Amino acid sequence: MPSSIRLLNVDTLDACISLFGTNDLNVALIEQETGVSVALRGAELLITGDDEAVMIVDKVVSKLLMWVEKGETIDRTRIRYLLHLARNGQIEKLDDSFSDVVAITNKGKQIKCKTLGQREYVKAIKENDLTFAVGPAGTGKTYLAMALAVAALRGKDAEKIVLTRPAVEAGERLGFLPGDLTQKVDPYLRPLYDALYEFIGLDGYQKLMERGAVEVAPLAYMRGRTLSNSFIILDEAQNTTSEQMKMFLTRLGAHSKIVVTGDITQTDLPPGKKSGLLEALHVLEGVKGISMIFLTDKDVVRHELVQAIVNAYDVYETRGKGKSDHDTSQA
Repeated sequence: MPSSIRLLNVDTLDACISLFGTNDLNVALIEQETGVSVALRGAELLITGDDEAVMIVDKVVSKLLMWVEKGETIDRTRIRYLLHLARNGQIEKLDDSFSDVVAITNKGKQIKCKTLGQREYVKAIKENDLTFAVGPAGTGKTYLAMALAVAALRGKDAEKIVLTRPAVEAGERLGFLPGDLTQKVDPYLRPLYDALYEFIGLDGYQKLMERGAVEVAPLAYMRGRTLSNSFIILDEAQNTTSEQMKMFLTRLGAHSKIVVTGDITQTDLPPGKKSGLLEALHVLEGVKGISMIFLTDKDVVRHELVQAIVNAYDVYETRGKGKSDHDTSQA
């Protein structure tokens, strides 16, 4: 295959450092993934290799430099994602809308979508009263829903945030656990607290709790209620039963939004018990006003090892080993 060279202007030393990464690790990743050679010559970046690979890297580097100029963080996960998009002719979809701020944390950090899947997810929540988000760990399902919930509360679009998840390990029989309600459910709701604290801080959380603007409770405590003027998040929904899911979805009141998140590959229900999330995805498919977003390993934005772990388990389970091991453990 013939080789070709592309020249890209690199304006500042800081841009070069951010682009290349510590010990040139970013460039090493690009070279490893594509087979090209990347080198800095004065104020220009030389990319040499196969024509198609050079074209892909040209687009990726251009996008990376644009992010660097805007102060965005560059990491190996984002580089791999750009390479994936470039290979599939989708990199141009990463337009200026990715600069839009979804929310701001308690410490002033701007939260933005990092993948096309995340952008579709945020758009779906804004445009629908009920959104299902299904995908592996690390795709931002709960985090982005929390960001939008806090934004809705601050913008007066919601009077209350309601956060819930099934306490499946306790079989929802919380009365048998020691302590008051808070002590009983804290271990199961801790991930929701952690995300909430990041956006409003501990002091802000306590103030909102005092005035009833935030409620964190196990799914069992949703029965018999109507939730109006609220932004409601059901987390770990793969662990709901069919009855629990139907009960929860029918709590939706006027001027409210519900976001249901879960990973259907990580169900902790007893063997033979059908997941309420999986059933709801089939029953409600095509219903107007309901959106279903399916995130993949390409939307994982945590440490790059998370994506590798997700992929490894997918391969393992596809080969049927996961099922056979499970069956043996139940014997």
